[in-house]
Amino acid sequence: MSWLALVRGIGLFLLLVVLHYTVRPLLGMRVTADFLVIAVLVTAVQVRPGVAAVIGLLTGVISDSLTPLSFGAGALALSTVGFSASWLKAAVFGDNVLLQAIFIAAGKWAFDVLYLVAERRLSFAELAVQLAFWSPLSGLATGLAGLVVVALFRRSAERTR
Repeated sequence: MSWLALVRGIGLFLLLVVLHYTVRPLLGMRVTADFLVIAVLVTAVQVRPGVAAVIGLLTGVISDSLTPLSFGAGALALSTVGFSASWLKAAVFGDNVLLQAIFIAAGKWAFDVLYLVAERRLSFAELAVQLAFWSPLSGLATGLAGLVVVALFRRSAERTR
């Protein structure tokens, strides 16, 4: 990996974190794209599983610091999703754009499952509705946003070659 690719990857990661905390609250909807999950997934396919787990853990701890009632749930979920994404990258991240969008949407849904179960805030009925209805819709929105991010990142990487 060249220094330019490393700097570009770190810049993309930081841009997605900034988008998560600036654009997402402005939308004010229940179904929004989760830019932190996109950041972890896009980074995870570029590194080894252990490094992806550490990146997910650190991102989750930073995210959890804003929600002290469920501290640790985001760290657990993002580290698991990052590790799994890095482990599955060879099977998924090729040239098929639709498969990449499905991969990101599934990563968001897996994050929601792990996060909501770990935080133990919702009742069983609320959890079932969240995981069966709202989480797949959020996964779809995140998959579409991730598709745009991956397309733009790939196009910028091709220009610098």
